[in-house]
Amino acid sequence: MNGKISYRTTGASGALLDEYEKSIKELITIIIDVPVDDLIKIVDSSTHDEDCKSIQTILAHVVHSGYTYVIEIRNWLGEKVQFMDKELLRSAAKYKNALGDMFRYTEKLFEDYPNLELHEYKSIRKINVRWGQQYDVEQLLEHAIVHILRHRRQIQRFKEK
Repeated sequence: MNGKISYRTTGASGALLDEYEKSIKELITIIIDVPVDDLIKIVDSSTHDEDCKSIQTILAHVVHSGYTYVIEIRNWLGEKVQFMDKELLRSAAKYKNALGDMFRYTEKLFEDYPNLELHEYKSIRKINVRWGQQYDVEQLLEHAIVHILRHRRQIQRFKEK
């Protein structure tokens, strides 16, 4: 995840990875200057969603979810990968590193499965994820991208408060 823009040449999977990486870079730009006190500060005390109370909880959720998407795909492919625990980190710099590691974990999926089929039209072959939805690989990665964008927006709004 360097600062230079370069495009992958691997078709649809490359486009998904490019856009995912771009969304993560945009998120990092928003969070990198957040001091620790603002990172951990409860901004939304009225929400019942524990993942949306502070910038810290949002970022922990985003990182955890990024790994979860790949683990869901790997398990669908027949691997037996354990889901990870969510971890609260104490600085924006640590979240920057965690987001980079999470993205590299996603890239590794495509290195391990270079011919991974992105589309699946039959419901019976879709990925049944832990939260009750069904996706094919492309839909799950598109969800991952939009997930980053939604939480980036949420963090921007938190910073304004």
